[in-house]
Amino acid sequence: MYIDKQNLFSDAQAITADAASTNVVDLGQSTYDHGPGNPLVVQVNLPQAFNTLTSLTFQVQTDDDEAFGSSRNLTALTVELARLTLGAAFTIPLPLEGVERYVRMYYDVTGTNPTTGQVDAFLTTADMIQQRSFRDA
Repeated sequence: MYIDKQNLFSDAQAITADAASTNVVDLGQSTYDHGPGNPLVVQVNLPQAFNTLTSLTFQVQTDDDEAFGSSRNLTALTVELARLTLGAAFTIPLPLEGVERYVRMYYDVTGTNPTTGQVDAFLTTADMIQQRSFRDA
């Protein structure tokens, strides 16, 4: 699968404490208009397993300001340590409403801060994830 760099939140980003994604995606307008077509999702892949933490919450945040001064959580997925293994993958649907111009990921650590663990995260369409799953099966 090819990933557009402008849709990339994190590229092997080490998570050792609560952190925002390295990159912010600019949807290019003040109000997200999903319109017809395939729903957008955030795909999260783990190129390195996590240790020591209890769980990690992947939050999708939005704001009308690139600095995220008044960010809001759109949706979140909490994953227990046992599932935060090398090669694990998670798909988080982007809501159809309430999305502002800028979107980022925020990684919220519960428990002890990890000393290992990396995240890849990017914005894509739901059909691309389904196609990838079908081909890789």
